[in-house]
Amino acid sequence: MVDITLLTDARYVNPVNPDWYKQNILDDDKLVRAALEKRGLTVARTNWDNPEYDWTQTRFAIFRTTWDYFDRFQEFSNWLDRVNTQTKLINPLPLVRWNIDKHYLRDLEQHGVHIPPTVFIKSGESRSLTEIVNQTGWTDSILKPAISGAARHTYRLNASTLPDHELIFRELIANESMLIQEFQKPVLEKGEVAYMLFGGKFSHAVLKKAKPGDFRVQDDFGGTVHEYMPTSKEIDFAQQAVSFCKPAPVYARVDAIWNNQNELCVSELELIEPELWFRKHPTAAELFADALFKLL
Repeated sequence: MVDITLLTDARYVNPVNPDWYKQNILDDDKLVRAALEKRGLTVARTNWDNPEYDWTQTRFAIFRTTWDYFDRFQEFSNWLDRVNTQTKLINPLPLVRWNIDKHYLRDLEQHGVHIPPTVFIKSGESRSLTEIVNQTGWTDSILKPAISGAARHTYRLNASTLPDHELIFRELIANESMLIQEFQKPVLEKGEVAYMLFGGKFSHAVLKKAKPGDFRVQDDFGGTVHEYMPTSKEIDFAQQAVSFCKPAPVYARVDAIWNNQNELCVSELELIEPELWFRKHPTAAELFADALFKLL
């Protein structure tokens, strides 16, 4: 029986001649594995869709880099239901289900957590994208799917670009829910901060900045990651956002930006498979391991 299985996707299990992107994944998981093994735990690592893996022989399965789930959502969803009967998922299934769909942002807002002004659009919507955006009164906005990752189908919209996105919007909305958010201009200068929390307590943070001419901060699109020391007010904000989650997550990443009123707001709450940048803060792997060990 294995104590903990780290979940990844098949591309990252044993890559040959890994590039910098895959090496980052390997380095982070190496730190996590070492911290867990130091506490006497046995650790395995495999892709979530491994048909040969016996999930009944692992006590806990921890989401780490299952970064193909949003492209194979139905398959992933079926797997979640099945594997949840065979082992314990970390974070637990109810939390994963809640966090998969960005409608969770509405729940946070109802608990008093700032989010960007957002319109939630149900699949099958008959209105055109232009109609919906015009009704908001926003001159600059972002379109994104409710279930997504790595800025999949995320587009910046204004009067000149709206017609160019009508077709892709019509294709997407036929099968999935979408969000439109007012664009928050400070992200271009200040970037986005990712706050990592283990057991509900702040560990470390990084600043993500988009490359010149882009708004997406992900390194997939040329974004860069920088050291960041948050204020105590920022830490309180991040911890408050996580405190509303039920059950409490073992690990979380709160992504926040400054809105157009220069207030901190949650852009994403990542409870499933967030990148946690252990390689930039190796001691954080110990805090992560402590939170897991306490659970076990």
